[in-house]
Amino acid sequence: MAFDIESEALSLVRSHEARERYRRLDGLPDLAAAYQVQRAFVRRIIGDDKVAGYKIGLTSHRMQAMCGISHPLSGVVFAKRVKPSGATLRIADYVRLGVEFEICARMGRDLPPRSSPYGRADIDGAVDAVCAAVEVVDDRHADYAKLDMRTLVADNSWNAGVVLSRFVPPPASLETVEAVVYQDGVEVGRGVGADALGHPFEPVVWLANHLAADGVGLKKGDLVMTGSIVRTCFPEQAFSYRFDVSQLGSVEVSGA
Repeated sequence: MAFDIESEALSLVRSHEARERYRRLDGLPDLAAAYQVQRAFVRRIIGDDKVAGYKIGLTSHRMQAMCGISHPLSGVVFAKRVKPSGATLRIADYVRLGVEFEICARMGRDLPPRSSPYGRADIDGAVDAVCAAVEVVDDRHADYAKLDMRTLVADNSWNAGVVLSRFVPPPASLETVEAVVYQDGVEVGRGVGADALGHPFEPVVWLANHLAADGVGLKKGDLVMTGSIVRTCFPEQAFSYRFDVSQLGSVEVSGA
């Protein structure tokens, strides 16, 4: 059977509506096709919402090892799924809730598509603020030993929202900030800014060029989640997480 973008996107919509376990989409020939399906999937589910920005996944060695994938990927973040620190989640709203701990960048100016690639200097001059952040994901009980990057991309890279602290100007050495995750007051993980491809702005470089290749640009105000620097946590009962990032502040999320 020939690959059909809309059919694959509809299959994802129905799978989510039925709260089915994550499964591989065997019809995706390559990553380019996977991103086409992602765009079609987003169009079908966004309704009256809008895109607030992007998530970048698999930017740290620990997350790449966890998923068995050695390449970044991206998805979109919906505006209505952006929540402030202190947000409360319902575990029952997700097939399997996961929380990831990241640094979020906010774009201070547009980075439109162009013929020459963007570099770090462009990102340094374009990001106007950063914050401690939690990405909410729903992996729908995926088998990490059998993950297929094309299906993961098509499924909007599992993004189910973000929780953000207050934005602050980027510190001079963002790669050296220290980050610690506490679950119910007990430390469960830590990392540093450099765990995201050496510097949290490097994933933004990747994203700017990835979007430009498709004729899409980053816009002023866009949020960019730069990838988890601590392994994903999967709470199964009442929980409370605090993510402290030196020089950036703290973000908290709880739920049951």
